[in-house]
Amino acid sequence: MEKSYLKTHLIEFLKDSTFTVNDVIKTAVDVLKAHYVSVAGLCLLMFITWNLSEILAAFLGEINVGINILMFLFFILVYFGLQLTLLKYILRILDNNNEDVSIKNSLPTRRQIVNFLIATLYFFACIVLVYALIAVLFFPLIYTPIQMEVIIQIATSVGIIAIIITWIRISFFPFFIIDRDDWPFKSIRFSLAITRGNFTRLLLLLSFFALFHVLSIYFNYQGYAMFSAAISIINSFLIVPLSSVAIAVAYRKMMKDYTGDADPDIIHNII
Repeated sequence: MEKSYLKTHLIEFLKDSTFTVNDVIKTAVDVLKAHYVSVAGLCLLMFITWNLSEILAAFLGEINVGINILMFLFFILVYFGLQLTLLKYILRILDNNNEDVSIKNSLPTRRQIVNFLIATLYFFACIVLVYALIAVLFFPLIYTPIQMEVIIQIATSVGIIAIIITWIRISFFPFFIIDRDDWPFKSIRFSLAITRGNFTRLLLLLSFFALFHVLSIYFNYQGYAMFSAAISIINSFLIVPLSSVAIAVAYRKMMKDYTGDADPDIIHNII
């Protein structure tokens, strides 16, 4: 009886989550239809910037270390600047009911770019810290009869799961920087706060978009070049722009429903 009760509520919860995800995707599709050229164009510029940086890095690799460092910093600033512009542009579209919004007026300020770079360092520091905590928790097991290979496998699996959870929980920090002009660490705390209770929905949403990337990798691994190329094209021209819009829509929905503190802490929002 108890198992049936839990199963029923689990199914209802998943239905609610799926409906929420469907609502986010539907809104994202409508927005992308109306502003496809602008959104896809910014995604394309990010793609070109990333690949151009790799090509120049290979070409200039043995010429001059100083030039390489300057080029690296330049492309980092351009790439992140485009990313913030894209997110800010989408938020302005959502806030203005799909009316005409200028990309020029969606450019991030220098302060926002600096705060984003600092917050990104905090972001990766959190990832490393979580993995280190997992390693510390599993360390005493080396003094037990359990084989070292088993301990490493279990610790690695738990660590990867913990990293994925942490990644999703704090990955909304850029929105608080460009939308509310928050400081780096506060943006991390706010991301934890708004994703509390929304993890399953976010996981379902991100899994939907990740599926296409997994299919591309699978077909490429199996040697189906045509299928892999077709899915890669779909990813580049549809899934990537759509996922960018969907994440922004999810942020707006979570902020609309957020009733927490104006300056949330970490301890009360971890779980």
